[in-house]
Amino acid sequence: MKNHIKKSLLVLSSVAVLAACGQESSNEATAQNGDSTKLSGELTVYTAIEEELIPQYLETFEKQYPEVDLNIVRDSTGVITAKLLAEGKNTEADVVWGTAASSLLALENKDMIEGYTPEGSDKISSLYKDSAHPEKWTGNTAFMTGIVVNTEELRKLNLDVPKTYEDLLKPEYKGLIVMPHPASSGTGFLTVSAWLQMMSEEKGWDFMTKLHENIGTYTHSGSKPAKLAAAGEYPIGISLVYSGVQQKQEGAPVEVVLPEEGLGWEVEANALIKKDDHESDELAKAFLDWALTDEVMKKYYDANGFSTMENDFEKPAEFPEDVEEKMYKDNDLKWAAENRDSILEKWEQNYGSKAEPKE
Repeated sequence: MKNHIKKSLLVLSSVAVLAACGQESSNEATAQNGDSTKLSGELTVYTAIEEELIPQYLETFEKQYPEVDLNIVRDSTGVITAKLLAEGKNTEADVVWGTAASSLLALENKDMIEGYTPEGSDKISSLYKDSAHPEKWTGNTAFMTGIVVNTEELRKLNLDVPKTYEDLLKPEYKGLIVMPHPASSGTGFLTVSAWLQMMSEEKGWDFMTKLHENIGTYTHSGSKPAKLAAAGEYPIGISLVYSGVQQKQEGAPVEVVLPEEGLGWEVEANALIKKDDHESDELAKAFLDWALTDEVMKKYYDANGFSTMENDFEKPAEFPEDVEEKMYKDNDLKWAAENRDSILEKWEQNYGSKAEPKE
């Protein structure tokens, strides 16, 4: 199996079809002697999974389906979502893997998702998969927002570690905070969505206006604020909990704070793209079945400290306690999907001036 990983740079760009060396490319899955492990062909997968995790996750797929060539198109959640919506029925994607469920709900509203209930879906909690049958999306894990703090830098500045969202509004943090742009980053959008839900819309927008005064910049990646905090460029990063933990595991002087008000969160989910020709369906369904197998579900857990199924997995090193208990209980993904466009438009008008330049 050959994995071709490509970063999507333009919303309207198409995916290059990469052929297997020495063979004529084919989008048609074939099975030999009825053995599903002998499936062969080419499959295009759009994903927002962190780039360094993709090869780790795909190890077991490669072993199970060595004759399948995967074209992996990877970018941040906001970019992948915008790309899919812009491409519509002409998208090259066969499968969406590890992308925010609220984004998949937006695709469903455009009739781009085909119902399919993968093998193993029965072990996924009902909170983390579609209620329809067959399912339009199924969750692997959840990702959530924390506050990643460089304790050494704050000590030099004689500043306390913030423990709440309200703390972030203190004037002494002016220019010291970085967070993800919600149009580019799924982490940014889930954070904004959570604030609007847990604080109420009026108070949420008021909070973000005050927070904006303390923001140094808005990044186009959900993990970048944690990396900037670890490097000391900005001592406080609103970022993925996973990314903060990763920096801590690598020895950075950071603390991952779970705000007392609760954590914004999203389901990292998978879906089958609706195709008129159905040529890729067999491969696509095999991929979606594999994506819920025990081995890869354990890898999702190791990376995120959370699983969408009941488990007895050992918590990864450095993960903070009580993550699941701190996740905002009334998080409404459907509301987030329905209000996505209006939220992003208002946010851009009010705060977009501090966005970092796009690469």
